[in-house]
Amino acid sequence: MNNLVKICVASLVLFSVAGAAQSTKKTPYWASVKADKARMRTGPSTEFPIKWVYKRADLPVKVVAVHSIWRKIEDPDGDQGWMHVSLLSPKRTAMVKGSSVSALREEPAATSRISWRVEPNVVGLISECERGWCRFDSKGRAGYIEASKLYGDESP
Repeated sequence: MNNLVKICVASLVLFSVAGAAQSTKKTPYWASVKADKARMRTGPSTEFPIKWVYKRADLPVKVVAVHSIWRKIEDPDGDQGWMHVSLLSPKRTAMVKGSSVSALREEPAATSRISWRVEPNVVGLISECERGWCRFDSKGRAGYIEASKLYGDESP
């Protein structure tokens, strides 16, 4: 087998493994949009019409159903539709909810010093979510934010 064929076979195996790993998760679960441009469809096939085109990589979504290589997702506005598994990432992200600026604090406590402020709809990586707080990082500006102010953290 030549090198190009080996690379193609290896890529297909990796894609199949990644898809299989996502299909074994129990729904609902959190994911994020991986692509800079991702289409949500009305059904689980390219034969179904496009409902939305997302142009925001890392947007958090909730996966609510699985059908083969398709995932039914719910976006931050509550809209649901189907997206191909290759357009999704298991990377945990969240989006700031509400209509006012929120504080990012140095420690997970309301009395902790404010290190940054974030506007509604800002998207960032989340980690260390416990006792009502999550570590939130938006392009290197990080701190703790109340989990209730995020879409992408609450237990699905």
